[in-house]
Amino acid sequence: MAPQTLDGPGASRSRLLLNQVGYLPHGPKAATLVTEATEPLAWQLRQDDGAVLASGLSEPRGIDQGSALPVHVIDFSEVTTAGTGFRLVVDGVTSRPVVIDADLYQRLRHDALHFFYLQRSGIAIDGAIAGAEYARPAGHLGVAPNRGDLAVPCLGPRDYYDGWTGDYRLDVSGGWYDAGDHGKYVVNGGIAVAQLLSTYERTLTAPTATPGALGDGTLRVPEHGNGVPDVLDEARWELEWMLAMRVPTGEYAGMVHHKVHDEGWTGLPLDPAADPAPRSLHRPSTAATLNVAAVAAQGARLFAELDPAFAARLLDAARATWAAAQAHPALYAPAAAGADGGGPYDDDDVTDEFYWAAAELFVTTGEDVFARAVLDNPLHTAEIFEADGFDWGRTAPLGRLTLATVPHDLPGRDAVRASVVAGAELHLAAQQAHAFGSSYSPQDGVYQWGSNGIAVNNQVVLAVAFDLTGDPRFQRAVLGSLDHLFGRNALDRSYVTGYGDRFSRNQHSRMFAHQLDPALPHPPVGSLAGGPNSVVSTWDPAMLAAFTEDTAPATCYLDRIESWASNEITVNWNAALAWVASFVADQAGGAVGGPSPADRQQTRPADGS
Repeated sequence: MAPQTLDGPGASRSRLLLNQVGYLPHGPKAATLVTEATEPLAWQLRQDDGAVLASGLSEPRGIDQGSALPVHVIDFSEVTTAGTGFRLVVDGVTSRPVVIDADLYQRLRHDALHFFYLQRSGIAIDGAIAGAEYARPAGHLGVAPNRGDLAVPCLGPRDYYDGWTGDYRLDVSGGWYDAGDHGKYVVNGGIAVAQLLSTYERTLTAPTATPGALGDGTLRVPEHGNGVPDVLDEARWELEWMLAMRVPTGEYAGMVHHKVHDEGWTGLPLDPAADPAPRSLHRPSTAATLNVAAVAAQGARLFAELDPAFAARLLDAARATWAAAQAHPALYAPAAAGADGGGPYDDDDVTDEFYWAAAELFVTTGEDVFARAVLDNPLHTAEIFEADGFDWGRTAPLGRLTLATVPHDLPGRDAVRASVVAGAELHLAAQQAHAFGSSYSPQDGVYQWGSNGIAVNNQVVLAVAFDLTGDPRFQRAVLGSLDHLFGRNALDRSYVTGYGDRFSRNQHSRMFAHQLDPALPHPPVGSLAGGPNSVVSTWDPAMLAAFTEDTAPATCYLDRIESWASNEITVNWNAALAWVASFVADQAGGAVGGPSPADRQQTRPADGS
C-alpha cells in the first residue's frame, strides 16, 4: 500500500488512537482509547457494510504516565482478514478506517533509505531521481555564495579546544548533511552508516530476510545499475567523506576531525548552495576516530567481493584510525563546541567506541589483537542494553549486535547472544506495559531529544532477538511498537512524513522548509521526526513558549519548523527507521514460520522507488 501524499487528508484529532498506516494480517493489532470510564467498554470492529467482524471488551489502564491521559487498550489481534474499510466503534467514537494488509511496509523500506540521497552534500540532487520538487544544485562546492568544502581550514584557536588549530586545509566535500543544518558530523554519520550497512548485512544473515530486497536497482540513487546494492552505494557516499576527514599531519596525524560546519549558526530557510558562511574543521576526537575505525572495518567486509580495491582502502583506514585512537585515547569533544554554528556531539567516555571498533575489526579480520581488545573491554561482559536505549553517544550495542549476528570464532558467542536476548526482554516488558505500545519508556520519565530515534533503536534490539531465537514475542513487539510511531500516541499523529492521516510535515530543516517558503518542499516521504522532548530537558525557544514543565512529556512535541528539539530530522534516526522498516517488510504479513526467504516474492514498485 502506498503512503498518503503530502497533500493528503488532514484528519482531525481523535481520542481513539491507532496505527494510521495499518496492521499486518497475522501481526498484533491494538488501539488506545482516551476515556474517563473506569470499567471495560464494549467495542466492535465493523466492515464497510456495518457487519461486525469482531467484538470484545477494552482493558482499562488508568492514567498513562507519559501522557497523563486516562486510557483503555483494545486488542483485536484475532482479526486476520485483509481489508481497508474496517472501523473500530467504542464509547460513542468511530475510528478512522482500519487497514489490514500484508504489504503495508514494503515501500517504507525504500522511502526511509531514499532520505539519504536528498541529504547528500557536494552533488546536485537530480529531480528525475528525487522528484522535481527536490531538485537542487550541489551545495558547498565553492560556487558563490558558498565558501565550499573543497579546501576547508581548521578552526582558529578556541579555549574549549585548549588553543588547538591546524595549518592545513582539507577537501571534505561530499557526505551527508547531518540534520536540519548544513553541518557534517563524524560521530552521527558513524551510527547512521553502521545501521545502513547493517540493514544490508542482515539480508545476508537473518532467517527471515528477503533475498534481493536491497539489491542493485531497489533505490532511487544515481549509482542505480552499477552492480552494487544501492544501500551500499549510499553508505559509500558517507564513508568516502569520513575517510577525507582524517588529519594529514602534525600531532594528531591519522586521527579524524570531529565535524565540519559553518562558523556561526545560519537561519531558516537556507538552501545549501546559497549558504554564504565560512566553514571550518573542528579538532579531531577519539570518538570520531573510532567511529571511522568501526564503520570502515564493517564496510571492508561488505565491499570485499563487490569492490576489492575500495574494501582494501577501508580496511587500511580502519587499522590506521584504530592505531591513532590507541595513541590518543582521551581526546574528547567538549560541549562548548556547540557555540560556533554546529552541534557539539560531546562525549567524554569512549570505552563504548573502543568496544564497537574492536568488534567490527575482529569480525572482519579475525585477528587476535582485536579479539583481545574485545575481550578485555569492560563493556564486553556488562549489561549494555538499557531502558533508555542507545544512540550516537552510546555505541557499545552496535558492537554487541555485530558479534551476535555476523559469523566469527570469538569465544563466548552464546553469552553474547544471550545478552542481546536479555536486552530485548527488557524492551519487550516495557512495550507490553505501555498503554500506547511504545518501546520507549525512559526510567526517569523524561523524554530525551530524539526520543523517536531511541524508540526505533529499541525495536532494532527486539528484531535482532527475533532473528536469533525465532521467538514470536519479539517479532510482535517490533510490529506493535510501530503503532506508536504511526499514530497510536497521545497526539494522534504519525511521526513519519507521508504515512498516515495526520503526519509530521514541518520538520526542522533548512532545505525542506515549505512552512517558511512555499517554493521549498516539505521533508520527503519517509522522514522521521525527532519526537517528544520533555521541556525540563530542552532549551528550544519554540517549545518553552508552548509548554510548561508540567506538560506531560509524551505531548511535548510541535510540528513546527522552528522546533529543533522535537521536530528535527537526522540521518541517524532515519537509518534506524530504515533498518526496522526493512525487518518489518520481511515479516510475511506477520506470520511467524511463514514462507522461507527463498520462497518470498520481492515486493517493490516497478520503478525501484
